[in-house]
Amino acid sequence: MQAPAVSASSPLVTDTALAALGRVLPSGAIRTDADTREAHARDESEAAPILPDAVVRVGSTDELCRTMQVAHRHGVPVVARGAGTGRAGGAVPLRPGWVLAFDGWRDLEEIHVGDAVAVARPGLVLGELHRAVEAEGLFYPPDANSWASCTIGGNVATNAGGPRAFKYGVTGHYVLGLEVVTADGTRLNVGRRTKKGVTGYDLTSLLVGSEGTLALTTRVTLHLVPKPEAVRTMVVFLASEGAIADAVGVSLRERVVPRCVELLDAITLEVLREHRVIDVPTGARALLLVEIDGDEETVDRQLERLGSRWLESGALEVLVAKHGADRERLWNVRRQMSRLLRERAAHKLSEDVVVPRSRIGDLLARARVISERHRIRMPSYGHAGDGNLHVNFLWDDDEERARVGPAIDALLEAVVGMRGTLTGEHGLGALKRDHLPIEQAPALIELQRGLKAQLDPRGILNPDKVLPGRGHGAC
Repeated sequence: MQAPAVSASSPLVTDTALAALGRVLPSGAIRTDADTREAHARDESEAAPILPDAVVRVGSTDELCRTMQVAHRHGVPVVARGAGTGRAGGAVPLRPGWVLAFDGWRDLEEIHVGDAVAVARPGLVLGELHRAVEAEGLFYPPDANSWASCTIGGNVATNAGGPRAFKYGVTGHYVLGLEVVTADGTRLNVGRRTKKGVTGYDLTSLLVGSEGTLALTTRVTLHLVPKPEAVRTMVVFLASEGAIADAVGVSLRERVVPRCVELLDAITLEVLREHRVIDVPTGARALLLVEIDGDEETVDRQLERLGSRWLESGALEVLVAKHGADRERLWNVRRQMSRLLRERAAHKLSEDVVVPRSRIGDLLARARVISERHRIRMPSYGHAGDGNLHVNFLWDDDEERARVGPAIDALLEAVVGMRGTLTGEHGLGALKRDHLPIEQAPALIELQRGLKAQLDPRGILNPDKVLPGRGHGAC
């Protein structure tokens, strides 16, 4: 089945469509001034946008249905946008059309303690959800590092993960059901409210992670778990990057599953040394930030046992934080890294890749080879527990930029060669979609094109994202 193709809207079509939209939406919902359009054209990636013709702030699901009916009728491309914290260009318009702004949809409609369920609108900020459910003694584990600003709708769109994914999983593990609006303006409720349910096809899982290319999310029903009684945090300094996988294995051999196992490689550890964010022992070449949770007695026992085992296995030093201020100081080590790296170059691009946990040391070693071969700085950090590494590419000028593309290609080839995957939480978006043939066979990509064509026959939902353009082979 051929995927739908959207041609760029002509000025006549755009004007006619906007006039039609103005007749079904309240006054002020449509903004066409340059400042608003420019403010909604970019995310936190390096994707180059096309300035949208308009930014549309719909105030309800009914208004969104009417908006999509007009867009579908006139063939206008639409891009949904929450907080714009994406790293793969998923919310960046690549054709003339409309950006639909969901950042005003911030309602937390319900927390049902007995059912352990929350119902949220897509513009709700993740950190606000965390605070609200924890006040009720419940816990929503997914914790993207941009939790202070990213939105639930964006998390659903990319199936976002975060540090706690090692123990608790990613966004999709907690999405029970969705209210969505399709490309032609039809409102659908998919999934359920209950923990169990196998009625019909699992359309919820299909839509989670589809990056706004199949439908637009307007309401999310989320599964919650009991809030852990206690949390303990440790920093483990290692003598080599090759020791990372073994260090993670120590906790599993001790039958302890940490909720977080974050890593910093030798380069990022040197950045910490330079900025004196934390005292780094001489000879340390990697750092693990480990967090465990559970009941008070159990976590203290696990803390002591793990610390001893790591030191016996060759760790240079283990720091422990038992109090909130100490925990925050140690987590600040991880949170500051992206900012500190941005200060070291004019441009920074983060590739979010995943390999089997046992191969993470191999991937770091391969990144060193690629960095030297292409003469590009490539510091790395990420989630050692689930093999999800954020390999950063730093450059200052056009000459260096020309070497970034081949270095990314080499990295992605290496990842797939290690039985890994191209993205763990950022999504394919605009920047990585043409690399999909490295990982997936042509028949599988064609199947997905068919699903896209069935749900979005005119190809207006976030075009040019996720699936590669025609003619692309393995890049």
